[in-house]
Amino acid sequence: MANKIYPDAKSALAGVVADNQMLAVGGFGLCGIPEALIEALKESGVKNITCISNNAGVDGFGLGKLLETRQIKKMIASYVGENKEFERQYLAGELELEFTPQGTLAEKLRAGGAGIPAFFTKTGVGTQVAEGKELREFDGETYVMERALVPDVALVKAAVADKSGNLRFNLTARNFNPAAATAGKVCIVEVEKIVEVGELAPDDIHLPGIYVHRIVLNSNPEKRIEKRTVSASAPVDPVAAKVEAQAVIAQAAAGTDVPVPTVPANKKEGA
Repeated sequence: MANKIYPDAKSALAGVVADNQMLAVGGFGLCGIPEALIEALKESGVKNITCISNNAGVDGFGLGKLLETRQIKKMIASYVGENKEFERQYLAGELELEFTPQGTLAEKLRAGGAGIPAFFTKTGVGTQVAEGKELREFDGETYVMERALVPDVALVKAAVADKSGNLRFNLTARNFNPAAATAGKVCIVEVEKIVEVGELAPDDIHLPGIYVHRIVLNSNPEKRIEKRTVSASAPVDPVAAKVEAQAVIAQAAAGTDVPVPTVPANKKEGA
């Protein structure tokens, strides 16, 4: 078995990343991003990157670092988010942007990893998303054809890897990471923990090691929070919150403006 473990992010990227490549980078906002690999990519100095990612992080962190150094020439993304430099570069004509509906973006990567060159979807029909693309009718509905994405390199974040590259992700940090990993011609994974082969139970493996080419350990990532909201108000009563949420859902389903009931903060569920 070939050794997939590299001593640091810089060496994991060596001989793989280059100018003018298409890279897929996992993550959603700042959740599940390969922090060390992004920093190493910045230090490598590669330029004219086409980057596939849900968004471009925030100013000064995540993929926002690569926007600041002008290493990204084009973003294929579904969300600009809180990144003001992303917005500024796009509006100034300094950055190409292929805006893609989020579900379509996920399917483009999944299809690329599954060897499916294109697929049809209703999302975007009748909008700018469909301009210049093939339209076809199925069962009386119009669909637009979308091409799959097969990036040169995928940079992925996982919680745990064994030495064969089998991966386990942590909750919502899974997000775009598995799809990016399967789509990439070369997949480099940053993990917080590396274990021996056999330590991960088969049912705990979210992505087989056959997709993973290189692994680097980053046991203490920063995991910065994109936007923190705090409140000085009293703690929320869970019973009252549950009743309120159920009423809002029922109200939306009925299409009415029925007043939302409240429950006294001291009332116990089932009392």
